[in-house]
Amino acid sequence: MIQAFCGAYFLWEILASILGLPTLPLRWRTRELVEIGASLGLVIGAGLGVGLARTAGREMRRAESARRLTSGEFTKVVQAYFDRLSLTPAETEVAWFLLKGMSQSEIAGLRNTREGTVKAQCTAIYRKAGVTGKSQLFSLLVEDVLL
Repeated sequence: MIQAFCGAYFLWEILASILGLPTLPLRWRTRELVEIGASLGLVIGAGLGVGLARTAGREMRRAESARRLTSGEFTKVVQAYFDRLSLTPAETEVAWFLLKGMSQSEIAGLRNTREGTVKAQCTAIYRKAGVTGKSQLFSLLVEDVLL
């Protein structure tokens, strides 16, 4: 609305100058202040437009993620999330086991590794995700992927 008003002012001034139409009877200083205000209005409106476009982009990505989840692509969405975290293949496998609710000792048994190795991999996963534990990882996953 601000941009429309400011743009209309400048358009009227240009058309009035070209077609010889009457303009607002303003003193020179007042006219300069009005034009500065209109220019600022256009700049502010453009900034707000960029902010709204960014917000719309984020919402579109979330909507696409939700659409993919509801169309049965949960595994792909979660895998893409793990890829964004730059998890190694071993860390990704451990993260999937964590997501399934398995303990570190169960994961070690399934992967034929030591529990200390799994613990180190869990620590690396949590560090890359910026969390301190399994529950925070799940909360972050739900927030970033599902919401």
